[in-house]
Amino acid sequence: MECYPDMRNCDCSRAHVLISIVLTLFTPLANAEAVTGRVVGITDGDTVSLLVERQQYTIRIAGIDAPERHQAWGERSKSNLSRLCLNQTAVADCSKISQQGQMICKLTVKAVDIGLEQLKDGMAWWYMELAREQPSEVQSAYQSAELMAQLKRRGLWRETNPMPPWDFRRENRVFPEQSDLRF
Repeated sequence: MECYPDMRNCDCSRAHVLISIVLTLFTPLANAEAVTGRVVGITDGDTVSLLVERQQYTIRIAGIDAPERHQAWGERSKSNLSRLCLNQTAVADCSKISQQGQMICKLTVKAVDIGLEQLKDGMAWWYMELAREQPSEVQSAYQSAELMAQLKRRGLWRETNPMPPWDFRRENRVFPEQSDLRF
């Protein structure tokens, strides 16, 4: 298994499967069509912390991929997401759990699709690799929003050739070093 900077243990595929199963069986987010909570934290431009009935959940916004925190536009994307939803009541419509145990959800605040807003503001890419998981009308809206942001040179599209986060992650992978220590 390949490692990413945000992964604590690179040999964790079995643990991820177990976490996913446990979360699926025992969390209200996994068993409900949509839940309402308060956005209490912003991790980066596509990940929030949602407080639901005294339980905090990590929510990855479905359909987008925002610049990583240490990547160009990462902090601005995070700030924009904060402007859109921090300390707001949000509805999370969750469709699946990521390998890292994050809930993948469409997030809305006051009936506004937050992922779509990030795209319109030029603060994220439409995550086409997972587009098949979106309804066709959502795919169309997300694709159009990204294209309009590019044409109007909004946000990260001001750059000549902005690096997508999936390329940034691939170029900045961390591989465990072999230790010479013997126990």
